[in-house]
Amino acid sequence: MSTATLYVIATPIGNLADISARALQTLREVAAVCAEDTRHTRPLLAHYGIDKPLIALHDHNEEAIADKVVARLLAGESLALVSDAGTPLVSDPGFKLVRAARAAGVKVSPIPGACAAIAALSVAGLPSDRFAFEGFLPAKASARRERLSRLASATATLVFYESSHRIEESLADMLAIFGGDRPAVLARELTKLFETVLDGDLASLLAQVQADPNQRRGEFVVMVQGAGDDEAAQIAEGRRLYARLNEHLPPSTAAKLAAELSGAPRKALYGQADNH
Repeated sequence: MSTATLYVIATPIGNLADISARALQTLREVAAVCAEDTRHTRPLLAHYGIDKPLIALHDHNEEAIADKVVARLLAGESLALVSDAGTPLVSDPGFKLVRAARAAGVKVSPIPGACAAIAALSVAGLPSDRFAFEGFLPAKASARRERLSRLASATATLVFYESSHRIEESLADMLAIFGGDRPAVLARELTKLFETVLDGDLASLLAQVQADPNQRRGEFVVMVQGAGDDEAAQIAEGRRLYARLNEHLPPSTAAKLAAELSGAPRKALYGQADNH
């Protein structure tokens, strides 16, 4: 078994001061750093006077390069893994390397720090005793709506990442599927100069994003409160079923079946249909 370690190191999501002393010490001590984008990581290291060889490890080459990195670890070299921002593997590359290292008997050790999802959740004011991190929604509209439909009756707070290119479309789909009155929080550019945290419900958040171009810029964390009590969960599940059944059946039949299967009032399902 190798005595070397693969350190999985969280890096700042915006403010460069948000890096731990232990992370900096480890980056100075390892033989090399595996980075999602070397052009992004090099300035971070330079800012702290760290000069280390960088190994590009991203979605397109991770599988091919993982064995070579593990070979270096087995040879006794300790290495670091970082992503462009935040904690590696959380909607970032690194899963295949970590799995390969562990399978080879290499010690994998976390150096915790910034994570956009956790940072956003900590200031959202939404229930955080249970939450589900869903990462990025599919880019294709039909696949995105299908994913959201499956989550409509979830009772835990839902946490999503989204880009400036799709934030308006994603919020619109959430409104249509979860209902406009579902409490939600939109966190934008956390720890950066234009940090913004908007709260309210999905209808008001969408209206603010549509009205202000600045609210469509940057990187986003969208948090949506869960379906909540049994009645709300039933309605959410009924709406999901109705949307699917209505693709193949007359509206009245679809609503009747969806209400029977979910226990939701039929009128609530028709109300949702009117929003589409």
